[in-house]
Amino acid sequence: MLYPLSLAVFRQKSREMPLTSFVREIGNMSKKFTKNEKHECRRGGAYIAPDSSPLSSTAGSSTALTEHGRWANLPSELLLDIIQRVEARETCWPGRGDVVACASVCRSWRQITKEVVKTPEQCGFLTFPISLKQPGPRDTPIECFIQREKETSTYRLYMGLSPALSGNLNKLLLVAKKVRRATCTDFVISLVGNDFSRSSNNYAGKLKSNFMGTKFNIFDSQPPKDSPVRSTNRSLQKTHSRQVSPRKPMFITAKISYELNVLRTRGPRRMKCDMYSIPASAIGQGGTAPTPTAFTNCNDEARLGFKTLKSAQNVPLVLRNKAPRWHEQLQCWCLNFKGRVTVASVKNFQLVAAAEPSQNVTVPEQEKVILQFGKIGKDIFTMDYRYPLSALQAFAISLSSFDTKPVCE
Repeated sequence: MLYPLSLAVFRQKSREMPLTSFVREIGNMSKKFTKNEKHECRRGGAYIAPDSSPLSSTAGSSTALTEHGRWANLPSELLLDIIQRVEARETCWPGRGDVVACASVCRSWRQITKEVVKTPEQCGFLTFPISLKQPGPRDTPIECFIQREKETSTYRLYMGLSPALSGNLNKLLLVAKKVRRATCTDFVISLVGNDFSRSSNNYAGKLKSNFMGTKFNIFDSQPPKDSPVRSTNRSLQKTHSRQVSPRKPMFITAKISYELNVLRTRGPRRMKCDMYSIPASAIGQGGTAPTPTAFTNCNDEARLGFKTLKSAQNVPLVLRNKAPRWHEQLQCWCLNFKGRVTVASVKNFQLVAAAEPSQNVTVPEQEKVILQFGKIGKDIFTMDYRYPLSALQAFAISLSSFDTKPVCE
């Protein structure tokens, strides 16, 4: 029988052995589980070993089971101390992967890790995949960049300043695949770069345009928490008829509109975003934005059909592009991107909240840039976002700028 170490013994040994040794041992142990066992775990960004998984009787599997039990039986006080120290030490990627490794050991480790790790709004870090659907921090934006690959029509979102400045510290967050159709253009968004199937667990959402490329809908694979949104039933009809690899229901969480430039006047594009999943009160004092805590099965919610926000207290948040100023010396339209954008482009924009006087939103809050997007090099664009937008929403809005809009320029 294996007896767990006490908290006092752990603290004594931790002074003799660096914390990295514990994390390294955890990571090596988690790699011993087979690929089939990983598929049995719940979706959530870190593979989690079940409490009692039927391992084979081989010597390697027995060793994995023994080590799994040794770590799973640690007292909660000791386990909390370990995870708190790891979480406090690693504040950026790739070191942040040690926190994910702790959540990959077993369910008890994952439960405590979820209690220790805060949301991006609270700590400013992206740890698990669900963080990509949670609002960003209120004070400082999360700085990212998008790399465009024209040959494959793919767009990769990384967390970091730029490819040159971040180097190997870049963290791939989301990947979008552009699919041209006869009457529209789709940007399918996935957690990985080689799986864009709608029935896959890696599927995150989609951006769909109209024929002219002036209006876009942002689709999510799950409804926001405590927020009524529009849902589509077409996929459900196919699901019940086939009963094979059901496609996930889709929920319209936002609408993007670009104004037509009929007179062909010079100037940047003018855009408006109706965020159905975010109430306008979220940017007010004491307001909160929907924050999902886990990936959920949305089949039950999808059966409710089409929904709209009708209540006055659930008026959706509206974002508009910040009006640029004309620079007489440079003879061009200018915006202050604070050094994050270096190349002039019609795709560059900044979004701010467009609040009504009755919503009691302060002027400084209305002037705060919620999302900014701009070009810094060939096929390289920066994207910085903050509360109340999530990384997925900001990425989808930025993708709309890549679609061709001859009638808006």
